[in-house]
Amino acid sequence: MSTELRIRNESAATAEGDAVVVGVLPAEADGDGLRLTPGTEEVDAAFDGRLTKELELAGATGKAEEIVKLPTRGAITAPLVVAVGLGKPGSEGASEPEQVRRASGAAARALSGTGRAVSTLGRLDLAAAAEGTLLGAYTFNAYKSNGANGANGKTPVGQVDLLTGDDTAEETLRRATAVANAVRTARDLINTPPNDLYPETFAARARELGEAAGLQVEVLDDAALAEGGYGGVLGVGQGSSRKPRLVRLTWSGGDSPRAKVALVGKGITFDTGGISIKPAANMDHMTSDMSGAAAVIATTVLAAQLGLPVAVTATVPMAENMPSDTAYRPGDVLKMYGGKTVEVLNTDAEGRLILADAIVRAGEDAPDYLIETSTLTGAQVVALGTRTAGIMGSDEFRDRVAAHAQTTGEGGWPMPLPDHLRPDLDSRVADLANVTSHRFGGMLAAGIFLREFVPADTPWVHIDVAGPAFNAGGPWGYTGKGGTGVPVRTMFAVLSDIAENG
Repeated sequence: MSTELRIRNESAATAEGDAVVVGVLPAEADGDGLRLTPGTEEVDAAFDGRLTKELELAGATGKAEEIVKLPTRGAITAPLVVAVGLGKPGSEGASEPEQVRRASGAAARALSGTGRAVSTLGRLDLAAAAEGTLLGAYTFNAYKSNGANGANGKTPVGQVDLLTGDDTAEETLRRATAVANAVRTARDLINTPPNDLYPETFAARARELGEAAGLQVEVLDDAALAEGGYGGVLGVGQGSSRKPRLVRLTWSGGDSPRAKVALVGKGITFDTGGISIKPAANMDHMTSDMSGAAAVIATTVLAAQLGLPVAVTATVPMAENMPSDTAYRPGDVLKMYGGKTVEVLNTDAEGRLILADAIVRAGEDAPDYLIETSTLTGAQVVALGTRTAGIMGSDEFRDRVAAHAQTTGEGGWPMPLPDHLRPDLDSRVADLANVTSHRFGGMLAAGIFLREFVPADTPWVHIDVAGPAFNAGGPWGYTGKGGTGVPVRTMFAVLSDIAENG
């Protein structure tokens, strides 16, 4: 079941629905206490101006994402007010649109089991409210026998009417819905269990999504990969009975594309670590090791759906990293696509191997920009935590991408690629090794490894989303447990920027 969004321009006090969502803000210093957000005036008037007092009596403080429910007792048409806190402006690094997204997401989760709701948050920022609502209401229930997987086991809210006076509301809603649905598509792919999503079936899903959007689709199977010399993808995938694939999705950019952009995403459908096997604890989270691939597929499809005037090609390597008598070993040397050789020192550093092949292939298209994203290193989580992506690459483009990551609310921080770490990747037998001999700067060393395969003078960026791509904890804002879809919105914002500014 998917939540339906509609836009309306009417009074929240008389609107039909099972609940009305209002936003609340904390008291200002030396202020008068809890405050309502703009756009809630009709509801407050229906409560004779006492709505904040009644909410305070019910425990409301305006803290970000706090939910307080209040029976209306006939004061307005809807029987329930759902008050959601937006927090202090700029709190926790959140921009105002991001505060609306998170509040809308929290409200959507609180409305699970509700048939129809009305939200005043659309009057603050319609796009943010729409994205937050659809993402907060997201559930993955394909494997639930009762079909219910919302908050407290209830189905998601059926319909949310977003109140707005925006003259361009229809187009704003269309675009925001498309963006949110792209994130939901990525989440669906990430959350699909690895016994059902493996290279062959993942490639089939990518083909289906691409062809439905009118994209040009190319799929290389293991025989074609061998013929083409994709040693990284083949090396990683050779330990599994489920053979690797490489998928290419191309959006032409319409009649006059502003630029050509290559997207590359890591598609390890399950990662045991191979011979360098991972600890058993939390290995189930490795179903998310194809989050980068899911994101670039969803973003490329989105660019086509919205007719973005940028030519976009996604190059997506897919493999399953398994230990077996055919698996690659520490000490093996792989000949990568394009001819470079890599000594494998750790088979759990497999993502960079398949990405190297894909980056070289993507570079053959002579893109104006190259964006790669992957759940690449545990070092990213150590350095930046579970919600902030590490963004590396060409300095100017890196900073441009990081700014969009922060503006969209997905989060990201620009990180350096120090040249002094490059000698640590030297190999005694090959052009380079896939890891250093120490644990220091692991996220940066991985970025430096990938840089070896990027065409010279191409503006490029590597987005390490090892933490942000999968939420193993409790839900927050518009982010539920499991796949998050990060960084779909960041990459789409970058593509939109390029479409406008080159």
